[in-house]
Amino acid sequence: MTSQNPASQNPASAQRQLHLNAFLMSTGHHESSWRLPESDPQANTDVEHYKELARTAERGKLDSIFFADSPVLFGEVGRRPAGKLEPTVLLTAIAGATERIGLIATASTTYNEPFNLARRFASVDWVSGGRAGWNVVTTAGPDAARNFGVDDQPAHAVRYERAAEFIEVARKLWDSWEDDAVVADKAEGIWADGEKIRVIGHEGKHFKVRGPLNVQRPPQGHPLIVQAGSSEDGKDLAARYADAVFTAHQTLADAQDFYRDLKARTAAAGRDPGTLKILPGIVPVIGATEEEALELEHELDRLIKPEYARIQLAKTLRVNPEDLPLDRQLPDDLPSEDEIEGAKSRYTLIVQLARREQLTVRQLIGRLGGGRGHRTFTGTPVQVADAIQEWFDGGAADGFNIMPPVLPSGLDVFVEQVVPILQDRGLFRTEYTARTLRGHYGLERPENRYAAAAAAELASIGSAL
Repeated sequence: MTSQNPASQNPASAQRQLHLNAFLMSTGHHESSWRLPESDPQANTDVEHYKELARTAERGKLDSIFFADSPVLFGEVGRRPAGKLEPTVLLTAIAGATERIGLIATASTTYNEPFNLARRFASVDWVSGGRAGWNVVTTAGPDAARNFGVDDQPAHAVRYERAAEFIEVARKLWDSWEDDAVVADKAEGIWADGEKIRVIGHEGKHFKVRGPLNVQRPPQGHPLIVQAGSSEDGKDLAARYADAVFTAHQTLADAQDFYRDLKARTAAAGRDPGTLKILPGIVPVIGATEEEALELEHELDRLIKPEYARIQLAKTLRVNPEDLPLDRQLPDDLPSEDEIEGAKSRYTLIVQLARREQLTVRQLIGRLGGGRGHRTFTGTPVQVADAIQEWFDGGAADGFNIMPPVLPSGLDVFVEQVVPILQDRGLFRTEYTARTLRGHYGLERPENRYAAAAAAELASIGSAL
């Protein structure tokens, strides 16, 4: 944790800037954050709490805020606040309390239908004035499946196949209205031009959707698409469709390998790799001094209840809790990655971390308590800024998914003390230059596929004449 300023190591840092997203989770990402005196254990359902966090992130000029979600009650309820508000509903409330910051919510392609979800995100985009983003997940685990009338999750490959078709259908639905379909001609009594609103007529392996959508094309054209899976199927899906990727890495080398691989896959998919933003997660435990930061880290770790954490770890590793004695290393006979049907990349990260550092189960629980496998960095504001810049300049990230261990204080100190350092180094904006989430990420508004096809057809007819 030695302090350094690597600003001169890579001249490219003067020509590109970080993208920073605030990943918000009730009282913070550390599982024992709710036990601190400052924390409100009811914050998970407090809309005002989330509005204030969003305003703080906007004050720091962050690109976006993000809410994870799953259609299942996750983990042991004794462990930490477990209930969650539905994130797109929450974002509509936050939209009215903010003006510029992007608003990203998670929604599953396994347990939703394209029409409903396309309409929901189009609506959030309209409510927010073009600031909506959709984090696409395929949802692993039998518990979620049983909430929807099936005994187990679909196979990993099937979930990703369905996800790809789901995104295709959503994009078609968003394009089913041309941008100028609404003419609002009071004199002629014509509200919209029916020729510019199209039936999409999609028929595929997983979905049959007629369309059109029952809301106009969103202000952004398409809400921003985010993807968070790092398995082979997840990376292929991201390369084809994602505008941003949330990912988890423990080491610079692993992050660099992932970055190179995904950028290459994006190019192979016929896309400009520069349009895909890769944002690893980082849990910054910040103190005025190293000692103060370490004291906070130790206090949080001390409050972990290992009996709850071991149950969750056992679920992730697909073993019984009794197979994980707290003061021994992971057993040698864990399932292979090929046997894991859900959360493959997180399973691999956790096992590799434990093996590489020869951690006992108790030590591993401590390492995962702050970010569930995301990198935790403990230090001063300058040291946190250095850590961010090292990965940014080192070809490992286009920015970061900031995961404060404690909320609201962890976001406050990041915005007030780390962001100004990044701004002084020329690595991060000092003011917003765009009003939409796509604008924050430097992305163009997508062309409407149906309008483009119609224009091409007219041009072809014209040239034939």
